[in-house]
Amino acid sequence: MAAAPTPRDSVGAAAESARRALDGTFAAVSVWERERGRLRVLVNAGELMPGEEPLPEDESYPVHDFPEIAEFLHERWAAGGEPHAWVETAEGTGPGPASYCHQRVAALRRRGRGSCVVAPLVLHGRAWGELYVARAAGSPVFDRGDTDFATVLASVAAAGLAQIERLEEARRLAFTDPLTGLGNRRAVDIRLDEALEAYREHGTVVTLVVCDLNGLKRVNDTLGHAVGDRLLERFGTVLSLCGAMLPGALVARLGGDEFCLLGVGPPADEVVRVADELCRRAAELEMGEGVACGIASTGDPIGPVASARRLFRLAGAAQYRAKAARSLKPVVAGREGGPDDPVIRLADTPADRPRERRRFRGRRP
Repeated sequence: MAAAPTPRDSVGAAAESARRALDGTFAAVSVWERERGRLRVLVNAGELMPGEEPLPEDESYPVHDFPEIAEFLHERWAAGGEPHAWVETAEGTGPGPASYCHQRVAALRRRGRGSCVVAPLVLHGRAWGELYVARAAGSPVFDRGDTDFATVLASVAAAGLAQIERLEEARRLAFTDPLTGLGNRRAVDIRLDEALEAYREHGTVVTLVVCDLNGLKRVNDTLGHAVGDRLLERFGTVLSLCGAMLPGALVARLGGDEFCLLGVGPPADEVVRVADELCRRAAELEMGEGVACGIASTGDPIGPVASARRLFRLAGAAQYRAKAARSLKPVVAGREGGPDDPVIRLADTPADRPRERRRFRGRRP
């Protein structure tokens, strides 16, 4: 990897070296793009099947279809374990606690492969992606010795990837929240401006979900900020998994306990369904108290949306009503009475409270 001239060549060298070391016929390295909620394939090496390319432009899979990369690792680490590779086979059985992932089994059968070993790539204590090595049907199935070796190879590859990560650090910091790995406010602003341009030109539906994580202050005050940070990270993972249900969605942390999901293209009802699932999962998180979600979509009767600021105001007003009502489901702007919708009235009410406070302070007893 160190001799490779470009970052992608380095990843390709890691995949090919792992394939040969494990006597596989195919290998791939994928990265977990948390802000997109997907596993994106960086390189494929070895015997390629139809649809597979050595350097794919956009071969990706929703993390929701492969939850073990997030949920299995989290549960294992929470129990004090270390990341370890596991095996899947075309028959749907394999050694290890994470065996039998339906999507992986289906992929093995579809591509004529008999078994695969999957090793998590961990950088800076966080799941970065995975190393995947497969053997053809009829070849010996990977065993426990192979999983141990794959775990070591993944660790070596991760050390090389850390060098690549440093090269990308400046770009990532500009658009990524450092705690959760999700997008940041700048990433949302840029994507939302692009989405609204598509809305004005082509009528593309743009839906913004604003979330406020309940109970964070209580956790920080009683258990400490380190525990609060873990709650933020865990909710970020849940948000990423739910965002993966919507093709092309962007999930981000706006700051503090505020998060958002931006859907571009899917109907408003589809985004509402995902937000409802997000609320359900958030309510099941340890330590937290669920999440308050507000939604504003150009697919609903919310009036003209001339700017990103107005969509944020509408989603924020909906989130405020959800929080005030302690709602277990998202509140959607424009669905409670058209122009007289209370969320729209709240969003469009002039902010005159500061003037009222100044008048009050100026009164004489």
